[in-house]
Amino acid sequence: MKAVERTKYGGVEFLKLVETEKPTPKENEILIKNHATSVTSGDALIRRADPFLIRLIFGFKKPRKPVLGVVVSGEVEAVGKSVTKFKVGDKVFGSAGMNFGSHAQ
Repeated sequence: MKAVERTKYGGVEFLKLVETEKPTPKENEILIKNHATSVTSGDALIRRADPFLIRLIFGFKKPRKPVLGVVVSGEVEAVGKSVTKFKVGDKVFGSAGMNFGSHAQ
């Protein structure tokens, strides 16, 4: 799948489109085929490490989670074993929370 990764903190010049492995959902997770996402002000602040203390949470020298993105909408592509409220094909929208990763297909 394609994702927008950041190689280091800073401006958009450190973002790149890459091909990455599609994750397998854990027992209580769902995998969403992303139809739309948004770049929020929070994404921009974390990308730039502004304020500097953000590095204490998200990685001091380099970002722990290279793919940002919190807002997601799309279709359920796979479900974990314990998931009962969603099934493959359901249309969904929501927040990835601090897991990030919605800037991927």
